[in-house]
Amino acid sequence: MILGDHQRKIRPKVVYDILLKESDEMHPMSTNEIIERLKERGISAERKTLYEDIKLLNAYGYEVLSERGRSNYYYVVDRSFDIAELRILTDAVDAARFVTAKKTAALEKKLTELAGRTGKETLGAKHLRFDVVKLKNENIFYNVDTLDACISAGKKCSFLYFDYDFEGKRSYRKDMEPYIVSPVQMLFEENNYYLLAVSEHPGITAYRVDRMDRVTMEADDAETGNVADISEFRKQVFSMYGGEAVNIELECDESYVNVIVDKFGFDVTMLKLPGNAVRIKVKVQLSPTFFGWLATGGGKIRIAA
Repeated sequence: MILGDHQRKIRPKVVYDILLKESDEMHPMSTNEIIERLKERGISAERKTLYEDIKLLNAYGYEVLSERGRSNYYYVVDRSFDIAELRILTDAVDAARFVTAKKTAALEKKLTELAGRTGKETLGAKHLRFDVVKLKNENIFYNVDTLDACISAGKKCSFLYFDYDFEGKRSYRKDMEPYIVSPVQMLFEENNYYLLAVSEHPGITAYRVDRMDRVTMEADDAETGNVADISEFRKQVFSMYGGEAVNIELECDESYVNVIVDKFGFDVTMLKLPGNAVRIKVKVQLSPTFFGWLATGGGKIRIAA
């Protein structure tokens, strides 16, 4: 039970939280309902104190509307996100494979609570389902947070790195010896988070954040040196599989230009050829992944030079 001055200080915030989550213009809450909700949270209130709390909220910009009658009714309509925005956000969380199933449920619950009572019902009726294989590393959010802190502080970071074996269990690389790298930037590519870092290998190396364990900030300063342009690195690597960087020319059917833009961006040199052909000049890292990507073109794209 919250008592005394502490109760009086926190009560207006709790009142607003209740109204934000449970009310809207279609579902205003009566004075008695709000008092009952406060009681469930261990906070006592009377009609007069509730009226003063709502008056205080309005005075400081937390708009609470009311309907006058035999019993006053209150509701909140001015929200940070509208239903369409929250729908996009919940769908994005649902579609993100790096967000585990457990964390997906927790985030969707937090987002729907921002929608009010009617919006919560609308968002609860899912019209779109994503056939996504969710990853299982529950620490990925903590990994991202620690890596971001390392980049901001200019410090090295260490972590264990693992693959999955045929039983779906973690198989740690380097016999569980930590990787120690100088982080440069985080990259979100093809539905995965990557850390771009300088290690003992020349240039930049990319590490999957969902395959990291025990991520720790080190005391030593990062040694980034002259780091290549990240946007160029992204275009060349193709799903983080390295290889020799070369300039190549591709020829594709004009109907395939959308795929080229999705992969390389808009700053690509393109030349229209007779008929429906287009020639593209790009720099890539030759790798099995690159040739595999070419194979998905179904004959609509080939290496010309």
